Amino acid sequence: MLAYTYRKQGEFALQNKPEPVLTHAGDAVVRVTMSSICTSDLHIKHGSVPRAVPGITVGHEMVGVVEQVGSAVKTVKPGDRVAVNVETFCGHCFFCQHGFVNNCTDPNGGWALGCRIDGGQAEYVRVPYADQGLTVIPDRVSDRQALFAGDVLATGYWAARISEIRQGDTVLILGAGPTGICTMLCAMLHHPHRIIICDPDPARLRFVRERYPDVLTITPDHAQEFVQLNSPHGGADVVCEVAGSNESFRLAWECARPNAVVTVVALYDKPQVLPLPDMYGKNLIFKTGGVDGCDTAEILRLIECGQLDTTPLITHIFPLNEIEAAYDLFEKRRDGVMKVAITPPEK
Repeated sequence: MLAYTYRKQGEFALQNKPEPVLTHAGDAVVRVTMSSICTSDLHIKHGSVPRAVPGITVGHEMVGVVEQVGSAVKTVKPGDRVAVNVETFCGHCFFCQHGFVNNCTDPNGGWALGCRIDGGQAEYVRVPYADQGLTVIPDRVSDRQALFAGDVLATGYWAARISEIRQGDTVLILGAGPTGICTMLCAMLHHPHRIIICDPDPARLRFVRERYPDVLTITPDHAQEFVQLNSPHGGADVVCEVAGSNESFRLAWECARPNAVVTVVALYDKPQVLPLPDMYGKNLIFKTGGVDGCDTAEILRLIECGQLDTTPLITHIFPLNEIEAAYDLFEKRRDGVMKVAITPPEK
């Protein structure tokens, strides 16, 4: 089968590999019907994910059809359409039992697919702990609608959930890329008074304004003043930092009001510094992650009933045999790209 492979730092390649097989009773093999490229894949390519294993198939955002299941799998069966969770988790350890599935103590727990074990930018993928890692897609939900349920939308849902958003709040989201927009959509579920989204890219801000006219947009240069003018208490009640730059990390705490919640969703290339003397007295609550991606069933329910729709994010579609062109487009942000969907290879 074709599989897009991490060969070494700075190099991915489309290779032929054997189709995956069941190796444990809890495994399932899924035929991938649609996958996507994530910024985290680029982090692997550029060496920012030290735990990534050279030789693995990349890709952790996918939907497909179950082909085989191990003898211990109970929740899915061959023929089921499924969303694949970004994280592998056993469901039984202390952290899984408390919903902290990113910290699963299994050797393959947390982000494994497309990082430490073969992922889904391929024709087939083996999913460990299939009872936790696969969620059946409702009949009325298409692959396009479900594509992001196990990763980028799960990240937005988790970020909004842990940020303690209340009605009447001003929510600032730093970053108007796919994860920022998914966080914005999930923040809307909590009915805050106002959402502000900040990004330096005019095209991305235009994307937001054209589709979500009730959301305020701003560039980083004027963010702090703008947030203060549009917040009754001197800053945002909740800040979600999704952009992952030195500047956005600084803006996150600068734009927050005293006693606000700052949720750090971003993955950084470099260490960040907490300038505690400058923050002293703001009494900020910082929440950081890895996403705990255990809400896929609820996300799919919200999609089915029309409360979440991420299909506008899919701006380009490529077959697997043209995935190198898809990566080039995505990494260089050409042609207004937001997310690229990858379909099975053209024969």
